[in-house]
Amino acid sequence: MPHLMKTILLAATLTAQAAAAGPVGFGDWRQHWFARFADVDFTYSPKALDVQANGAVSITYKLLDQSDWDARAAQWQWSVDQTVPATDLRLKGGDDRNLALYFAFLPKAEAERVKGGRNLRRLLKNPNGRVLVYVWGGDHGRGAVLASPYLGARGKTVVLRPSGTGGHAERVDLAADYRRAFGTDPGALVALALSSDSDDTNTVARGQITDLVLN
Repeated sequence: MPHLMKTILLAATLTAQAAAAGPVGFGDWRQHWFARFADVDFTYSPKALDVQANGAVSITYKLLDQSDWDARAAQWQWSVDQTVPATDLRLKGGDDRNLALYFAFLPKAEAERVKGGRNLRRLLKNPNGRVLVYVWGGDHGRGAVLASPYLGARGKTVVLRPSGTGGHAERVDLAADYRRAFGTDPGALVALALSSDSDDTNTVARGQITDLVLN
């Protein structure tokens, strides 16, 4: 009976953790200090985030509640109405992209330690942190995993769409992509971010992301 009770409690805990993740609204995202933010327009609503980068780059982000830390997959819709040219996403200072969706992870013990004092800048610079960046842009094939020119060993770029316009639904296996990128299982998913980057080509990128769900 004690063993059965432990099994039931474990199953209930796992179910509660899985149920905790779900739709992610955009109404409480906030723009970061990133370069030339005045020339990037973010428009927030509960279910959608619109962005237009006018020869500029910026990033907006959301710190996640502990109930989301165990998310291991995600899905969303995104569209691009105006595109930057195809670029080499491995090249620092030449890697414009229409949209990039960031998933930032920390080891759970580290996430607990810094809880309450987190911000995006510290997360991106934390030596224990790892970031998966799913990108619509560049001249690389779908599924390519590239070294980040900015995050070093802490970040990997996963190409979902090359530069171009249109609309697509995406579903990603964060755990599998994390293992492929970093060789270990992910820790706690502590933050999300979205950027658009058109400063190197001095062009305009215009797109939208909707219906973001963690699971």
